[in-house]
Amino acid sequence: QVQLVESGGGLVQAGGSLRLSCAASGRAFSSYAMGWFRQAPGKEREFVAGTSGGSPYYGDSVKGRFTISRDNYKNTVYLQMNSLEPEDTAVYYCAAKWGNTIRVIKTTLIDYWGRGTQVTVSS
Repeated sequence: QVQLVESGGGLVQAGGSLRLSCAASGRAFSSYAMGWFRQAPGKEREFVAGTSGGSPYYGDSVKGRFTISRDNYKNTVYLQMNSLEPEDTAVYYCAAKWGNTIRVIKTTLIDYWGRGTQVTVSS
């Protein structure tokens, strides 16, 4: 069993930056593929970024602006978000999948979810 707790969300102006953190409890954090998803009002939850086997990958809408990283000693995964746009406004969810070679790009692959943290970007 893994529990995920996100932090770092908030209100920021367009062009600004935020860093989200996701602290994981439980064992064998390094054996999990980790990811970030987001869900805006009235929209489906979408993939933002993931890290599996040490390699990061991103959704098309955030490439070049967001960076995912993880610290296996701290059981934490981060999402650095730069050049934020109003379209980035959403609840951001941390996600975990057992098996660090799997690319966590679909919600159906996820084993564990955090409760989410709100990110609001004003224009």
